[in-house]
Amino acid sequence: MDESIADIARRLSDLEVALFLCLVAREHCLIETISHCIDDLAKELALIACSTFNYSYSIIDCSSSTSVEDIYNEVLSPDARASHRATRPWLNPEVSSKRSSYKSFGDHSKPPATPTPLTNNNVVNIVIAKNFNLVSDDLQMHILQLMRSRELITESGILTAPEDFLCIPLVARDSDHLQPPLRQHLLDNLFISHFHSLDAGYTHLEEDDWISDGQLSASSVIHKSKDRIQRSATLGQKDMDQLRESSLSVSTSAEIARYIQDIVVFLRLSRAVSGGVSAKANIEFSRFAQLLAPLHGIDFLTPSIVALAARKVFRHRIIITTPGEDRSLQYGSNIHAVSHVLSEVTADSILDGVLALEPPL
Repeated sequence: MDESIADIARRLSDLEVALFLCLVAREHCLIETISHCIDDLAKELALIACSTFNYSYSIIDCSSSTSVEDIYNEVLSPDARASHRATRPWLNPEVSSKRSSYKSFGDHSKPPATPTPLTNNNVVNIVIAKNFNLVSDDLQMHILQLMRSRELITESGILTAPEDFLCIPLVARDSDHLQPPLRQHLLDNLFISHFHSLDAGYTHLEEDDWISDGQLSASSVIHKSKDRIQRSATLGQKDMDQLRESSLSVSTSAEIARYIQDIVVFLRLSRAVSGGVSAKANIEFSRFAQLLAPLHGIDFLTPSIVALAARKVFRHRIIITTPGEDRSLQYGSNIHAVSHVLSEVTADSILDGVLALEPPL
């Protein structure tokens, strides 16, 4: 007898659930953690990609000097890499890349060839971009293009991502505000965000005793999934299709629909939120809530599911307004008093206040 989606979800870690939901929605997610955990978290995500979903992956170690061509070399699938190397005889496969868990196949001193597509779907299924907030604004927009259209033209060739494609910006946030921040347009196109604390642990790394003692490269600890014993649920296309279909039949009562809209309206009216809430975020709020319901074994929305969806969908999208932009200054407020009030405001505190709304029974 096949397991239900709810039964499978109970055996998944928080990270596995987050990736599963994004793959079902064919959207992308932001993963945050503290700085000294980012390397181990990248390894955990890589192991989830290959052992839970049986997908190819690439870990990119981003910096301010990362270029579009670096991304091209690092996100190619293994078959595309072989084809790429065969068409470029000057490439040296033995040179180790400093920015990726894969080998570098490019001598960047060589003039780029005319862009040509290698094969269809020449990109790995899951891209884990460590420290993605450090890259330039221009590169963020290039990656956004790949995320939304699943195609990106570079000087080295054309990247074509598969339908089951997930890009995970993995960033270190040691305070209430990410520094440097990601572009707002990129954030609005990330389906959900998830903060992974040290206390949450690393299911796959801990099972195999692969937690690093220091800042080791991912390639030094990640092994092939075929050599590992599967201890957690393995999710396939059938499971994704089942959840996708189940979410379409989730019912929403009039009271819950009103609760959803109240949350959006309160966020838009909050004096601490700059720019309000976009229409896209509003749509994805309802969509994510409908995906959560079947994971809990029900086919209707509840206030608790809606509240959980609000935290995942809106947290990374909220921009705290600056004191000089506070609307109360138009009515005689003192900017020093406003600065004091806003200094302690965070996205989490804003959501706590909004979700203090009395939910429907």
